[in-house]
Amino acid sequence: MTGTPQNILSIQSWVSFGHVGNAAAVFPLQRLGFEVWAIHTVQFSNHTGYGAWTGAVFPPEAVADLIDGIEARGALPECHAVLSGYMGSEGTVAAVVDAVRRVRGANPDALYACDPVMGDVGRGVFVRPELPDLIAAQAIPEADIVTPNQFELELLTGQVVDTLEHALEASRALRERMRVGGPRVVLLTSLVRSGAPENSIETLVVTDDGAWLCRTPLLPLDPPRNGTGDAIAALFLGHYLKSGQAAQALGLAMSALFGLLSRTHAAGTREIQLVAAQDEFVKPARLFEAQQVG
Repeated sequence: MTGTPQNILSIQSWVSFGHVGNAAAVFPLQRLGFEVWAIHTVQFSNHTGYGAWTGAVFPPEAVADLIDGIEARGALPECHAVLSGYMGSEGTVAAVVDAVRRVRGANPDALYACDPVMGDVGRGVFVRPELPDLIAAQAIPEADIVTPNQFELELLTGQVVDTLEHALEASRALRERMRVGGPRVVLLTSLVRSGAPENSIETLVVTDDGAWLCRTPLLPLDPPRNGTGDAIAALFLGHYLKSGQAAQALGLAMSALFGLLSRTHAAGTREIQLVAAQDEFVKPARLFEAQQVG
């Protein structure tokens, strides 16, 4: 990236120890050459997968207040994208949507990438019970890019996703509810389906121009590492902003994530090795190309 870096407003959770939310998304975007304006929806000692943590959930007013301050600096016209992750409360969803609208008021070309953090296979819904409906009703219609995992796509569409065709159908149904006039990109992560090769994991991207699938080996990480969804959403957004090509962004993001998880597996650590694997974000050691499937 040459010249002045593009700017991304990232509204997500934060942990002091480990890497989830903004602590998983900000650094990869910075390594890709972006300036990141981070706003935290919570600040915890560690991710909740440990079963115990300390810290606080920030009120929605705190998010809005920080947007006020950024706007007062005259910075919003230079914001190229908004990325949201874990929101935590009804008011925070509204505050994020308001932030997106304010950014678009200053820069109509800005993109909104929504990672609809709501739950996962095996864990079920792990946010407040009202949040899935609120995200579906308020955030999805404003989004240009949505990055659900398989569980979240089923939750958002009410459709079963167990084959490639079902994944395509559900992704297309979700696209119909996204912002009119935007690129309407759906990135389906952690796809496990019938007909896929054994010991593999796939990510699917669906756009106006078609659909592409990227497959990598499934590493034996047990338990699954927290923060991988936050990282892939950030990596995909970064590469998409650079190229405008969803298939290229998918291949590079998945290759980078595989390098990150390979380093994590080799280290045997509970937390993803974000700093140790940082060169993978810029130049992955092993490239996995996206294949067109629709």
